[in-house]
Amino acid sequence: MPPHLAGAEELTQRLEVDPAVGLGSAEAQARLAEHGPNELRPKDPVPLWRRMLAQFQDPLVYLLLVAIAVSVTAWVIEGAEGAPVDAIVIGAILTLNAVLGFVQEAKAENAVAALATMTAASSSVLRDGRPTELPSAELVPGDILLLSEGDAVGADARLLVATGLKVQEAALTGESSATVKSATALSGEVALADRVNMVHKGTAVVEGVGRAVVTTTGMRTEMGDIAALLDRTEQQPSPLQVEIARVSRTLGALVIGIAVVVMATLAFVQGADSAQEWVTILLLGVSLAVAAVPEGLPAILSVVLAIGVRAMARRNAVMKHLHSVETLGSASVICSDKTGTLTRNEMTLRTIVTASGRVELSGTGYAPVGQAVLVPDGDDGGDDDDGDDEALLVEARLVLIGGSIANNATVTEQDGQWVVHGDPTEAAFLVASSKLGEVPERIGHYERRAEAPFTSERKMMSVLAHHDDRAESRIYTKGAADVLLGRCVAQRHGDEIVPLDDVARARITQAVEELSAEGYRTLGVAYRVADEGEAASPDQDVEHHLVLAGLVGIIDPPREEARAAVAAARRAGVRTIMITGDHPATAQRIATDLGIITEGGRAAAGVELERLDDEALVDLVREVSVYARVAPHHKLRIVDALQRDGHVVAMTGDGVNDAPALKSADIGIAMGITGTEVTKEASRMILGDDNFATIVAAIHRGRIIFDNIGKFLRYMMSSNLGEVVTVFFGIVLAGVLGLRDTAAPDALVVPLLATQILWINMVTDSVPALAMGVDPEIDDVMARPPRRPDRPILDRPMWARIVFTGTLMGAVTLLTMDLFLPGGLIEGSESFDMARTAGFTTLVLAQLLNALSSRSAAQSSFHRMFRNPWLWAAIGLVVALQVLVVHVPVMQQAFTTVPLTGTQWLVCLAMASVVLWAQEVVKLAQRVWAGRGPAPLDDAVGG
Repeated sequence: MPPHLAGAEELTQRLEVDPAVGLGSAEAQARLAEHGPNELRPKDPVPLWRRMLAQFQDPLVYLLLVAIAVSVTAWVIEGAEGAPVDAIVIGAILTLNAVLGFVQEAKAENAVAALATMTAASSSVLRDGRPTELPSAELVPGDILLLSEGDAVGADARLLVATGLKVQEAALTGESSATVKSATALSGEVALADRVNMVHKGTAVVEGVGRAVVTTTGMRTEMGDIAALLDRTEQQPSPLQVEIARVSRTLGALVIGIAVVVMATLAFVQGADSAQEWVTILLLGVSLAVAAVPEGLPAILSVVLAIGVRAMARRNAVMKHLHSVETLGSASVICSDKTGTLTRNEMTLRTIVTASGRVELSGTGYAPVGQAVLVPDGDDGGDDDDGDDEALLVEARLVLIGGSIANNATVTEQDGQWVVHGDPTEAAFLVASSKLGEVPERIGHYERRAEAPFTSERKMMSVLAHHDDRAESRIYTKGAADVLLGRCVAQRHGDEIVPLDDVARARITQAVEELSAEGYRTLGVAYRVADEGEAASPDQDVEHHLVLAGLVGIIDPPREEARAAVAAARRAGVRTIMITGDHPATAQRIATDLGIITEGGRAAAGVELERLDDEALVDLVREVSVYARVAPHHKLRIVDALQRDGHVVAMTGDGVNDAPALKSADIGIAMGITGTEVTKEASRMILGDDNFATIVAAIHRGRIIFDNIGKFLRYMMSSNLGEVVTVFFGIVLAGVLGLRDTAAPDALVVPLLATQILWINMVTDSVPALAMGVDPEIDDVMARPPRRPDRPILDRPMWARIVFTGTLMGAVTLLTMDLFLPGGLIEGSESFDMARTAGFTTLVLAQLLNALSSRSAAQSSFHRMFRNPWLWAAIGLVVALQVLVVHVPVMQQAFTTVPLTGTQWLVCLAMASVVLWAQEVVKLAQRVWAGRGPAPLDDAVGG
């Protein structure tokens, strides 16, 4: 029998589970081994051989493979004497390059998998009689799910209890409105959307509470049936990926054209008298095209993003997708909740205000330690003080009793620490109750029988509780003081109930204002005797004709680091907006203390937003940075208004109703501690510590990562251009520069061989570029305004720098060769092989010095020069490899090099350093023009 047609008792017996206890740990492990993880079947992994083969799937690599084949063919035709060195070396370089690409992609994939593990959904279940939080992947048939607002349902389950439960099932059924759920058994054939006693994997609880027994997991769930459709969904590339792909295609077309011109010019100017010379021309042209296009750039980009995102995760900012870092660096507004993000989320109930006076409670946090001090109204030390104290004590106890019964939190001691399970605001009532005598004992006489859950729209929750001695039931309600006051008709005064008149209402409203101005979050507690047969339910209006017991003031101190974080964000051009459900006066006080607004700054309330159309709201969000008494749909409107005004918006949220605003925001940020599973799924980023300072730190880190991407783009593109300029002008200007082999005047002469070009491309591109991807902060990235999202990373200033540097590298390389060769602009006396080796080495060294210069577009290369040990290790490795290429015989044969003397090495280094010094002059001019002046001396040595 299908579970939705079975009775609850019959189903739990079939699944061999006690609904009051849940499964035992050993039994759960056995069932997990039997049924497997509760996961949708992943896509089949790509075999290693196919992933390796994919490294060769590039049109330019295809050309090079064809050129190798032609080289081998020509070698065979000419008698197959010796070994086809060029073909072997180029094949080896291509293979090594493919291995490097394979390793880089594997690292990026591992990082993505690690992020998926960090952000995996969890579920609350009953195990061994205790509520337990565990990964949803570990759910098994028979588990008892504990459902509450904001939970993502982890498996298909049959409801056993449902109180005001509503589930959003659009992902499964297509129904846009939430479905009201019931534990009642059904009969007959029932469509999936009408199975109101079932909850399904992949859906979300939007309201109410419930308890359900898991019936199916993994691919056996309803969501598993449509998993094949989900597998066909392809991830869209990010803007940065699109831009890099576009630039690579443009460069590819341009350089292929240049390569064709180079080959034609070489054949026309110098001629080709043998098949081997034609192969040399072909290899040169194709190698030039391959070297000029940074085909390894996407893999390096992914690795750099992966490293950066994992570093952010270690600092409690978990990005769900690598390329979300792009948007993070462009954030111009942070819309933040107050509670737990800007404040410490250590709710402490400090004061109780009733008709007879005020009770002050000492102590902080969740430890039930503290004293109560009674301050009756009109306390003058007279004979009636004892009576005033007694009336105040009765009222205060009633406030705490009502607030503790209309409550779903628990506070337990674990390893010497008091731990809250549930809403910290509700926990504050439980802690305060232990500070006022007799309250816990009196609470124990009540039995909760029904609940009307809290919702963001109602701003209240109510419970029906039966007193075992009085044989009566009461409705206890707690909620926003100003909202609750409108539902009250009387007020408790000692043992009496006094009607609320206008004077009393004004007095209570004034008390709310005073508490809010002191920075307290104010809540009211009220009650009434329930009518016979009445049940608290969200479908019934039970919150009427209430008796106000009193008000409470709950303090949540601002985080010490939050004020500094707000100031850091403002310095970076990022505006902080505080959005809260608290009273406007409370919001103003906290926002002023944190530096979000100045003293007397304005706070807009939700009712004001309701009166504004979209255009007027855009005008408002330009001026106002504090919003109080807002509903979830107000958050969405605020986000939309800011985006229409041109802002990139980061929005925090924790409740299920925050999910639409998080999805609409450019960067939705879910709370990792207090956030619901629904908000975590809707977000792009999860805060592991729910701390506002972590958001600002993540923006800082995101800017550094994006800055580093610009660094290695500037480096790779200019270095590749240097190779193109060297070969192109080395052929065009060969006569002017004296580039000819005097020992073999008729031989084909090229400034760089194909093997040398590919060696430079593989060694000097990938290794330093990866090291630059983890470069520490060189420029003060938080002193800049946010980057415009529509601004390309390769903008005009960067292209100008790339062209300048690449042209200069090509020029010094060719001049170095001219320096050693007879004739040309500078008279020399060395062989052509030696001059080409020197030019080859100069180009390698120039690119390494370019790596140092590319670390900043404005700061000197000597500014914080030694802050990146990885870059120096990369430079050392490349230099060591170049020494091997120049001086080891087998490498000399492979790359057609000859040994260089110490003096010649120094000449190569001096010529290469021209690239560094020229860029230093340009940067100095830029700083002077901008009024920056040179970098401080203490930073110039790298400290």
